Amino acid sequence: MVAESETAMADVVASQVSVRDLKTHLSEWLARAQAGEVVEVTSHRKPIARITAVKPADSGITSPLQKAIDAGLISWSGQKPVFPPPIKLRGKGKLISEIVIEDRG
Repeated sequence: MVAESETAMADVVASQVSVRDLKTHLSEWLARAQAGEVVEVTSHRKPIARITAVKPADSGITSPLQKAIDAGLISWSGQKPVFPPPIKLRGKGKLISEIVIEDRG
């Protein structure tokens, strides 16, 4: 049984490039592959490899921090995350930090 990806590849006409030309113009060929073109590498006029673009990963986000960034609750510029100002609670009583300190004994 042929895999779906192999069937899809058979339908796409690939550009062929020799190993020598690939080495000489690697960044150009990789840019073409990244743009969606299938690049078939040949050695002595025989196909030996195929270069294709990497599909974006599923957005199976599990990190709570990433979820908060995506939801716009926090922003991140590569440095420390920027959080919104804290919410002031109504009511009187002990602060949670005081309760934790008391609990620790």
